[in-house]
Amino acid sequence: MKPTRRIATLTLGLLATATLAESPYVGQVNAPIKALTSEEQAALLDGQGAGLAKAAELNGYPGPKHVLELSEQLGLSESQLHATQALFDRMRAGARAEGAALVEAERALDALYASKTATRESVDAQLGRIEALRARLRGLHLNAHLEQAALLTRHQIAMYAQVRGYGAVKHEH
Repeated sequence: MKPTRRIATLTLGLLATATLAESPYVGQVNAPIKALTSEEQAALLDGQGAGLAKAAELNGYPGPKHVLELSEQLGLSESQLHATQALFDRMRAGARAEGAALVEAERALDALYASKTATRESVDAQLGRIEALRARLRGLHLNAHLEQAALLTRHQIAMYAQVRGYGAVKHEH
């Protein structure tokens, strides 16, 4: 009976080792910033929303980027088009700045661990910086949706939802 237990333990040990070797992080060990993929970094540096404003978008608050893309279908007036472009430019400039700061903050967190100098205090402090930046970045995108909705008519908001494939969305704002 003891040999069977040993084999079972050994077999389980080998299975555990095999499972650990198949980490989803394989291939990321040499990434410059471990917490961000190169695609995520590029999106942050480019000022892209990357889903940060889903709460607005999916509740009937159009985003300026997509409103610009759909400007003809939505029948934007000249003044709406200019106001939307200005809103998009402001949002994107702010998002690029915050995104760059967030990438650098993640790089600093990574450096704490890479240098083996991470402490609970230094990690907590860096996480505070990272999350404050992430909140500001998300706020830029969400608030741009609020401003955009104020520039459109109810009909344009309904049309936006239809064209984007959301169907009928409440638009009581």
